[in-house]
Amino acid sequence: MVVEHLRIRDMTADDVDAVAVIRTRGRQAAYAGLMPQAYLDGLDPAEDAEQRRALFAAAPPEVVDLVAERDGGLVGWAAFGPARGQNGDPRRPPGGELYALYLSPEHIGTGIGHALMDACLLRAAQQGFPSLCPWVLKGNVRARRFYERAGFLADGAEDTYEVDGTPYPRCATGGLSHASRADPALRTPPSPPAPPAPPAAPAKPLPPRPAVGDRGPR
Repeated sequence: MVVEHLRIRDMTADDVDAVAVIRTRGRQAAYAGLMPQAYLDGLDPAEDAEQRRALFAAAPPEVVDLVAERDGGLVGWAAFGPARGQNGDPRRPPGGELYALYLSPEHIGTGIGHALMDACLLRAAQQGFPSLCPWVLKGNVRARRFYERAGFLADGAEDTYEVDGTPYPRCATGGLSHASRADPALRTPPSPPAPPAPPAAPAKPLPPRPAVGDRGPR
């Protein structure tokens, strides 16, 4: 899906306040009914911006923040970098981690999320990450469907995300490379080989050629 007037670019320090609003509104929409409403209502864009500004300034070069811009305003944000807390788990594929991807709620379902996902995968490959792996709250059905449509699948690894002392179970998805996102054929089993062609019929022998000067019977 091609989204008109969409530009995806690197985040700058000037984008922090707008990203904080996207993050706050995105979390309130994504976690409604999954987390206490009082907690969601208390999310403050100004507080988030203060934390985001410090994290953005201190981020190492392998951490990448991308923003989606449409008609002069920011509508989405995503960040990825080195995978955290793998601890040698064989289910964790080598590669990076998609830390977060949020859209302004009114832009959900417009294709912007998939465009931002594709940009993250392409940039991750350029950064040297063979794949990206996001963690998703198990109860966040919409997000899990989004990642499944993008080609991610739960790989069995789980942990918890704590909010105000309450743990919420999360599941990890198998890492996805840019090639497998761009070419669905790479995510499907190969077609069975074609049956071998029947052997060719033996060629009929040609009649002997007349000797030089012999023009055949007259």
